[in-house]
Amino acid sequence: MAPKAPQRPPEETLLLWKREQARLRARVVQRDTEAWQREPGFPGLRRVGGVDVSFVKGDSVRACASLVVLSYPELQVVYEESRLVSLTAPYVSGFLAFREAPFLVDAVQRLQEKAPDLMPQVLLVDGNGVLHHQGFGVACHLGVLTDLPCIGVAKKLLQVDGLENDARHKEQIQLLRAGGETFPLIGGSGAVLGMALRSHDRSTKPLYVSVGHRVSLETAVRLTHHCCRFRVPEPVRQADIRSREHVRRTLGLPAPGQLSVMTRGQKVPRPSGSSREPEGEGDPLRTTAEVPGQT
Repeated sequence: MAPKAPQRPPEETLLLWKREQARLRARVVQRDTEAWQREPGFPGLRRVGGVDVSFVKGDSVRACASLVVLSYPELQVVYEESRLVSLTAPYVSGFLAFREAPFLVDAVQRLQEKAPDLMPQVLLVDGNGVLHHQGFGVACHLGVLTDLPCIGVAKKLLQVDGLENDARHKEQIQLLRAGGETFPLIGGSGAVLGMALRSHDRSTKPLYVSVGHRVSLETAVRLTHHCCRFRVPEPVRQADIRSREHVRRTLGLPAPGQLSVMTRGQKVPRPSGSSREPEGEGDPLRTTAEVPGQT
C-alpha cells in the first residue's frame, strides 16, 4: 500500500507556523557579515553550497533532499549528499519551509559532523528569501536555522506586495540585454524585496534573487551571477541534477529520454488538495526549482 499523502494542516497549525515565521524573521540579518562578502572578487570565499528537493511523479510522500558543496571560483563539486525522505507536511503556499527545510537542515548538520572542513560559507537556496508573503521564505528559514549566509534564487516571480508579472514587468525583462544586468523588485510598500537578474548572456528569463540571511542584496546578486555557467547558479543546478539521479538509481526509474521529463514549472491540472508537486509533466522527477513563486 502506498504511503498516505500528508493532509492540509488545520488552521491552528497554520497559525502556529505563522507565529514561528514571525519569531524567526526577527533573527534575519540583511547585511554582509563575512569579510569575503565585502570585496568585488570575493577573496576568502572557497566553498559555496546548494540545496534542492526533488519529487517523484504520482508520489506525494517520497522526496529526495540534496546538499552539494562546490569549490569557488572553480565551481567543482567537492561534496554531495542525497537522501530519500518521507514528507510529513503538505505544500501550503507561504509555508514551504515547514515541508522541506527540516531535511535540508539535517543535511547541513550531517556535513558539519562528517566533514566540517567542507562546510559551505554560503548556501544558494532554490526558493525565496525576504521576497515572500510573510517576508520569511525558505532561504531565510534555512539561513536562520543553520546560521549560514543564505541567498534565495527563484525562477518564477512570487507576486507579493503588489509585484505582478504584468506587461510592465515583462518590458523591464526585455531591457536586460546582457548577463549581470538587473532591475529592482519594488513592492507596493516601497520596499526593495529582491532583484531580477539576467544570469547569463544566453538566458532571456531572469532569476529572482532575494536575501535569505547574513548577506546584503547587492552581494547576493553578484555572487549568484558569478556562480552561473548557465541560467541557474551551479550550486543549485548540481543539487538538482544529483537529487534527480539519486531518485532514479534508488527507485529504478527510467533516465530522461526514456520517459518525458517533468519539471514543476510546466502546468498540468492540479489534483484535489494543496500539494504542489503535480505542476509539471514528463520527467518522473520534479524539483522546487520549477514552481511558480516557490515560497
